[in-house]
Amino acid sequence: MLLKIHTENPESRNLSTVIECLNDGGVIIYPTDTVYGLGCDIYNRDAVERVYKIKGIKPEFANLSFICYDFSHLSDFTKQIDTPVFRVMRKVLPGPYTFILKANTNVPKLFKSKKRTVGIRIPDNNICRAIVKRLEHPIVSTSIHDDDRIVDYTTNPEMIHEKYKKIVDIVIDGGFGKNVPSTVIDCSDGNFNVIREGLGKIDEFL
Repeated sequence: MLLKIHTENPESRNLSTVIECLNDGGVIIYPTDTVYGLGCDIYNRDAVERVYKIKGIKPEFANLSFICYDFSHLSDFTKQIDTPVFRVMRKVLPGPYTFILKANTNVPKLFKSKKRTVGIRIPDNNICRAIVKRLEHPIVSTSIHDDDRIVDYTTNPEMIHEKYKKIVDIVIDGGFGKNVPSTVIDCSDGNFNVIREGLGKIDEFL
């Protein structure tokens, strides 16, 4: 299903359709403030395994993150964050960043790497944040890549739907996305370590 949702004011009825899908173990593709993401309910094991299969990756090598609505979710899944790190996060989020933090025991085992860390995203996008708010806990975040050798990320939701319509349950049309991913910052040791320079500026971390 290709489901169009208004970017500024996501329609309640369409959001309900997405939530019902996620609660039933569905996998969706949705817009963020960077590239389109592939995701599901973080607590549904079968759905998470579908995401791994679609991406063609093994769980132990996966770099999946959580889409959160706001900072209230941080304490649910991460250990205490150092004050300097939290201060910068408050400054740049919502925004195009993924912060890698120490995971606590609430993080489902499917997401715990050997380092016991978790990636956290609070995108500046009303659609994905509205979904998370309705669901009342995070969804999985992993980027949709393009098969094109030059263009890494597909930005056209109709083209995304054409490619994935038989292997995901809903593709959300939130308009054209960007073709640059989030900037990834590893703060698990209390420092700012830039893992990937993406759309988010790195001035705050140098």
